[in-house]
Amino acid sequence: MSQYQPQQSSAWQELSVLAQTIHEQRIMDMFADKDRVEKYGIEVPGIFLDYSKHLVSDAVLAALLRLAQEAGVQERLQRVYDGEVVNPTENRAALHLAIRQASPRLSVGLSQKIDEQKTNLARISDEIRTGVWSGMKGKPFTDLVNLGIGGSDLGPRMASSALREFRLPGAPACHFVSNVDAAEINHLLRQLQPETTLVIISSKSFRTAETLLNAKTCLAWLGKSITDPHCSPHCLAVTSNRQAALEFGLAEKQIVPLPDAIGGRYSLWSSMSLPLCISIGYDAFADMLAGGAAMDAHCLTAPLRDKMPVILGLLGIWYNNFLKAQSHAVIPYCQRLGLFVEYLQQLEMESNGKSTRLGGESLSWTTSPVIWGQTGTNSQHAFFQMLHQGTNLVPVDFIGLVHDETSLAEHHRMLLANMIAQSEALMLGRTSSRQHQHYPGNRPSSTLLLEALTPRTLGMLLALYEHKVFVQSVIWDINPFDQWGVELGKQLAVDLVGQDGTRHDPSTSNLMRRTGLAGRG
Repeated sequence: MSQYQPQQSSAWQELSVLAQTIHEQRIMDMFADKDRVEKYGIEVPGIFLDYSKHLVSDAVLAALLRLAQEAGVQERLQRVYDGEVVNPTENRAALHLAIRQASPRLSVGLSQKIDEQKTNLARISDEIRTGVWSGMKGKPFTDLVNLGIGGSDLGPRMASSALREFRLPGAPACHFVSNVDAAEINHLLRQLQPETTLVIISSKSFRTAETLLNAKTCLAWLGKSITDPHCSPHCLAVTSNRQAALEFGLAEKQIVPLPDAIGGRYSLWSSMSLPLCISIGYDAFADMLAGGAAMDAHCLTAPLRDKMPVILGLLGIWYNNFLKAQSHAVIPYCQRLGLFVEYLQQLEMESNGKSTRLGGESLSWTTSPVIWGQTGTNSQHAFFQMLHQGTNLVPVDFIGLVHDETSLAEHHRMLLANMIAQSEALMLGRTSSRQHQHYPGNRPSSTLLLEALTPRTLGMLLALYEHKVFVQSVIWDINPFDQWGVELGKQLAVDLVGQDGTRHDPSTSNLMRRTGLAGRG
């Protein structure tokens, strides 16, 4: 049994008592403390957090910080940074921090390996973009198709969209295919020319069924115009499983290695971002790494109360475990961050959607809330009705840009005005004699302001949420680096193909017959 017992800690018990009366307080009344805005704000150069509009008193915040101390958040973070084994079910370290900023406690061999992979990534991405890659003879690719799913797709896809203004002249257009639904890949391939298309098979294990089926389809398409596509410069693989890629038919020079200790949803920082590097150049990608490293340094060295990821993590603990909020909304007021919420859904729910403690015991407290959201102002015309007047408590993270040179001044002012007004309206509410026009208010939110959306600030934002997730995993005493929950459904899907349905439950057998799946090989 794990030695750490969250619910038995003095801080947890105090928070349980404070939660019983906190709804009797109004957030607005807490601003009687004229220093609240300053005390409940944190700035790391490039990002500012205002968390003053939360249903959190000084007593609650003090108890939350003690909870983080009792759980050993700082010590556990240091273990990740130092490259120790922190993923016990797979007996692995988690090296995404090491890629951003290597710890001095890493072995010389591991540090060299990370540096070699960075150098290799810089070289390959530059050669592909400039048209000198492996026999292309100066003829550049016009299009790039990345085949992956989960962390092998969503991270690079999201970052490529967010940083689209940094795409270098002559860089190929990046396309991402993840779903095994062939309508997606067929629609894309009809628009491309095989002779100028690069296919990247992104799969850490090189065993992912959806990705390999899409790869088979793509290679057949290439093969109509290009002899022996498996050995052509038109195909690459990013993987940890070199042997499986070789058995698939790829040549050694077509394999870009990936560290085994990089989990899928953390692989954005690694060779898995080859499409992003090709698009924006390795120097810009290195700026994103530097932004992540800056947030790492802040999280490691700042006083506990001033650690931005710790505060975000503790706020989530407060609402999830003590005020029984079951979901958390994230609203970026920036269309280029349109995929950021999907990225966070994987990061948070795949990392912390667990019911087993580090020691192997079942836990008796709630873990990850449902993460959801959409870009503003679109979301205001969709689900903000529920946020303002619904019966569920839903904390909100608003994310905005102070400056946006890609926009127009009038548009950007309107965008920021909407974001700030929504956070104020959620807190203040409005009374009315007509009940349907009554806004109860006292609805909590954080506001994150990025100075601008650049590779560096995007790196900071991503690392901020990674650390937030990790802080919560420490307090919940769970392993955020494995994802066994995604395996069973995938295994059953493979087993279903070609069966007659007689070995399954009545509902499954009936569905197999109705869809024609039964008996198909």
